[in-house]
Amino acid sequence: MPSEFELIARHFSRPAATARLGVGDDAALVAPTGGMELAVSTDMLLAGRHFLPDTDPRLLGHKALAVNLSDLAAMGARPRWALLAIALPRADEAWLAAFSAGLYALAEAHGVELIGGDTSRGPLTLCLTVIGEVPAGRALTRAGARPGDEVWVSGELGAAALGLAHLQGRCRLQPEAAAACLARLHTPAPRVALGAALVGLASAAIDISDGLLADLGHILERSGVGAELEYTRLPAAAALRGCADVQLAQRCLLAGGDDYELVFTAAPALGAAIESLAARLGLPLTRIGRITAGAGLALRDDHGRTMAYEVRGYDHFADGAEA
Repeated sequence: MPSEFELIARHFSRPAATARLGVGDDAALVAPTGGMELAVSTDMLLAGRHFLPDTDPRLLGHKALAVNLSDLAAMGARPRWALLAIALPRADEAWLAAFSAGLYALAEAHGVELIGGDTSRGPLTLCLTVIGEVPAGRALTRAGARPGDEVWVSGELGAAALGLAHLQGRCRLQPEAAAACLARLHTPAPRVALGAALVGLASAAIDISDGLLADLGHILERSGVGAELEYTRLPAAAALRGCADVQLAQRCLLAGGDDYELVFTAAPALGAAIESLAARLGLPLTRIGRITAGAGLALRDDHGRTMAYEVRGYDHFADGAEA
C-alpha cells in the first residue's frame, strides 16, 4: 500500500510557478501582488452529507474546487492558490487519479495552483482552502446593499436541486432534463469572471449555495435592509418549468442549494452597465427585485400580491444529506 507521501507525490505535487514555495515543505509561501488584499475561503465536503459516496471522483474533484472558487467570485476575487486536506477510507489509486484530474482541470482553467494540504485515513472527507486576490479596499461583501438598490441574479436557478431530487427518487425526469440537471449538480461553473467584473458595480454579493432566499437573506441581515422579489422574473431552469410536481419545482427555485450563481445588488443607475456586462460575458443577468428599507423579504406574484413561501435553505446540522 502506498504511503501518505507517495500518494501526495503521485497525485498532488505539480510545480507551483507563482508561489514562493509549494507542496513539499511544512508550509507554503505566497506573496500577494502589490495593491491587492488576500481573500481566503474554506469548504468541507463529507460523503453522505454533501455528495453521494459513489459519485464519479473526477466530477467530485471538479466540484470540490468549484464550490470554493464560487466563494471567491462572490467577493470579486481572482483565484490564485489552493490547499487540499483529504481523508480516505483506503488508498485507492484509481479513485485518486480521477479525483485529482477533475480538480486540476478546473484549477488550470482558472489559474489556480495547489500549494499544500494533508492526507489521512478516515471517512471520505474533502476540505479545500482557496486564496485569491482583490484590489485593496474593494472586495464585494454582504453588507453594502442600500434601499433602492436593484437585486440581480446570474444564470438560471433550481436545476441542481432538481437533479438531486431525481437521484433521490423524489421525482422522475426525462433523460435530457436529467442530464442537464445532473450536470449542474456535479459540475457547477463558478462565476469568477462575473465576480471580478462586479467590483465597482455591485453594492453587495453572495453566491447561492444554500438556496436563493436563504442566501439573499444573509445580504439583508448584514446590510440591515429588506427586499421585494418578483416571482415571475426569477430565472427558473428549463427542467423546472416542465416538472409535473409544481411544489417541488418551486422549492428548488426558491430554496434549492448547489446553484453557485451570484445574487447581487446594485444602484438602478447601473442597470445598463450590468446588461452590457451580461452581453460581454455571455451570461444572463436578471433583475429580480429591489432592496427596501426595514427588514424581511416579500415575494410578489405577477399581480403584486404577497406570496407565501418557506425561506429555509440547506442546513448542515439538519437531518438528511444534501447529496
